[in-house]
Amino acid sequence: MNSFLFSSNVGDRKLKIFLVVIALSLTFASGLVRGQNTIFTGQANVGNVRIPGSVLYDSAKGTYTITGNGNNMWFNEDDFFYVWRKAKGDLVLKADIGWVDESKQPHRKAGWMIRAGLDKDDPYVDAVDHGVGLICMQYRATKGGATMEVQSPIAAPATLLLERTGDQFTMTATKDGITYPVGTVSVQLPDEVYAGLAVCSHDSTTAETAFISDLGFNQTGAVSMDERILESTLETVDVDSGIRTIVYRAKEHFEAPNWSRDGKTLFYNKDGKIYTIPVTGGTPRSLNTDFADKCNNDHGLSPDGKLLAISDQSKDGKSHIYILSSEGGEPKLITDLAPSYWHGWSPDGKTLAYCAERDGNFDIYTIPVDGGEEKRLTDAPGLDDGPDYSPDGKYIYFNSERTGQMKIWRMNADGSNQVQVTPIDQYGDWFAHPSPDGKWIVFVSYDKSVQGHPANKDVVLRIMAASGGVPKVLTTLFGGQGTINVPSWSPDSKRFAFVSYRLVAP
Repeated sequence: MNSFLFSSNVGDRKLKIFLVVIALSLTFASGLVRGQNTIFTGQANVGNVRIPGSVLYDSAKGTYTITGNGNNMWFNEDDFFYVWRKAKGDLVLKADIGWVDESKQPHRKAGWMIRAGLDKDDPYVDAVDHGVGLICMQYRATKGGATMEVQSPIAAPATLLLERTGDQFTMTATKDGITYPVGTVSVQLPDEVYAGLAVCSHDSTTAETAFISDLGFNQTGAVSMDERILESTLETVDVDSGIRTIVYRAKEHFEAPNWSRDGKTLFYNKDGKIYTIPVTGGTPRSLNTDFADKCNNDHGLSPDGKLLAISDQSKDGKSHIYILSSEGGEPKLITDLAPSYWHGWSPDGKTLAYCAERDGNFDIYTIPVDGGEEKRLTDAPGLDDGPDYSPDGKYIYFNSERTGQMKIWRMNADGSNQVQVTPIDQYGDWFAHPSPDGKWIVFVSYDKSVQGHPANKDVVLRIMAASGGVPKVLTTLFGGQGTINVPSWSPDSKRFAFVSYRLVAP
């Protein structure tokens, strides 16, 4: 007997569970899932489970019907049924998750889990489907630690993909043929882990049954950190829905997208050059910047879209600001003094705002777009960086560590009335960019323990009302430096562009 079919007209849930138990007594051999082609080698009731779990494997279809109990997979410990195998190195796990019947428990969970061990408080990462259609990636970074989660804006049904690349774990959801990134987190698990399917009823008095199909279990091998290479993904995110869309992905390093004023093109930097690509995706094209072939990630378009400001280090190894046509051409030097890093363009197109180091201090400066004498706007101790104008030209947003924790600040365009905007919390905030309609600011946030704005860190993109309030996490990713250094809003204020990263096998 390789499979068991549930009757859709059985109304009594207790009878269903009883029938499953009877069927399983005929189906198991030596405590393992029966069937020649099963990818799993073991099973376990993890934590405080009152009703033992069970699994049925259909070798002809390659599907699993798994029944599990348990109060929850959350907080500091988990209760669930687990079908697993031990695996080493990078993993790619794929599955479609469904439920056998309806339930009054909205937070029953089923899906992939990669786990350090079988203790109820072990570290883990999962990609699960809740009973109400919520899809999320949950994780516990340390033994006995709290569980965190990254929720998907895409609702079930969808194909779940959980990838392990070293200490990074990435979840995506595919629906109607489109793949949507959900998030990337870093969790240090041992090289050899338990990897398999988990089901939790979220109610210790009953059991829930999930149906899992279209499984993929791919071990791509162990890769040391010094062998890994950087993968960059250019994405856009819808601020209302949180849905992320991949524009371009490559195993190379690129940074800092700008959105063209007509909404059709994204600009970014790579290997010292500026590239353009259609927002809909396609082949990147190198923009002619003449002698300026050491461009960094501080660049952006004028309000009318005709000019491009770049920060380039070709002149003397230090960053200078130049202006050129957005169609390409010979750049014109704007800042004689260096280092100077462009960050903002006034709405009237007459003034550039930038971060510059002068006499050992990094502060905010402005300069006429045709060049001339620069004006210093900040002089507080510590780094001031990332200036960007509000769309009405009245304010400049910037980030400052003057209080000891990097936070977003705002000042009048002349430098007066400098006030902190983002609250003191667990984050350090960088590079605030107001939306073109003036309603929002978006910025990248590190854990407050991180010094500076380094690359290759766990970060979140947060959004808050320009009028003030509590910031909201829009998405979770691996990145930081290069993710959203410069203005990247779409002209209609509905989306913004960013770059996420992963450390992958060559």
